Amino acid sequence: MAFIDYYSILGVDKNASEEDIKKAYRKLARKYHPDLNPNDKDAKMKFQQINEANEVLSNPENRKKYDEYGEHWKHAEEYERAKQSQQQYQYQPGGGDGGRWQEAYTGDFDEGMFSDFFGSMFGNRRSGRQQAKFRGEDYNAEVNLMLSEAYTTHQRTFTINGENVRITIPAGIANGQKIKLKGRGGPGINGGPAGDLYITFVITDDTDFKRIGNDLYTTATLDLYTAVLGGETTVNTFTGKAKVKVHAGTQNGTKVRLKGKGFPVYKKEGEFGDLFVTFSIQIPTHLTEKQKELFRELSKLQ
Repeated sequence: MAFIDYYSILGVDKNASEEDIKKAYRKLARKYHPDLNPNDKDAKMKFQQINEANEVLSNPENRKKYDEYGEHWKHAEEYERAKQSQQQYQYQPGGGDGGRWQEAYTGDFDEGMFSDFFGSMFGNRRSGRQQAKFRGEDYNAEVNLMLSEAYTTHQRTFTINGENVRITIPAGIANGQKIKLKGRGGPGINGGPAGDLYITFVITDDTDFKRIGNDLYTTATLDLYTAVLGGETTVNTFTGKAKVKVHAGTQNGTKVRLKGKGFPVYKKEGEFGDLFVTFSIQIPTHLTEKQKELFRELSKLQ
């Protein structure tokens, strides 16, 4: 029978710590577990190899023996078997090593069993630890929203692995924001807890507003006369129109803030960001001769 490199099976080096071995084992065991790979004989074989490697390398006594003898494991057989009061092998005289051990168990891997190599070194017995419990796989999903939808709290139903999941989306959810639904991921293995579902929100702007954090930004056209003389104008907000006071002599590009007219603050009911309006002054066109004459007179007064 061939020597088995347990370090290679787990993908770790010989100086790996107990924590490194534990992490490698859990990662591979979850990947190849029969519950996640039904009717896959290769995955089952791999899973059993991983379990056997972990049985040796996670047990300090087994690992010490394995590291000590390595590929020369056959030379340790007589010594180790003599220490056991209940031997699982028959000793037969003869052979190049002054005798050989004929194994009572032979055959391929099977669930709960180990290779011939393992049996030769460790007596084909487990260390008595319970089969590890594994947390289920985490799932990831995306939910697409329009900015106008993200403005209000609402419910959304979507399907994950054939199961309908209904969630409440709070107002103010941000683009790229993730929420976690505990226990909505893959089922646990060997009685382990279920994984979680992580939902990422992708928000598309379907409005004339630009959102930065909880604040909104927009541009409003202001006629020349109101900009010069001052007065009042109407601007669009996310929920309707609002009147804004304009100071005389307002310049093009002037920005005003409408407090509390921005986007809802996530999970803070009644709190909103601000709306910033930038004025774009509209120069009149198609002037009558009378209007042009008045502008000429104004220019002479400068």
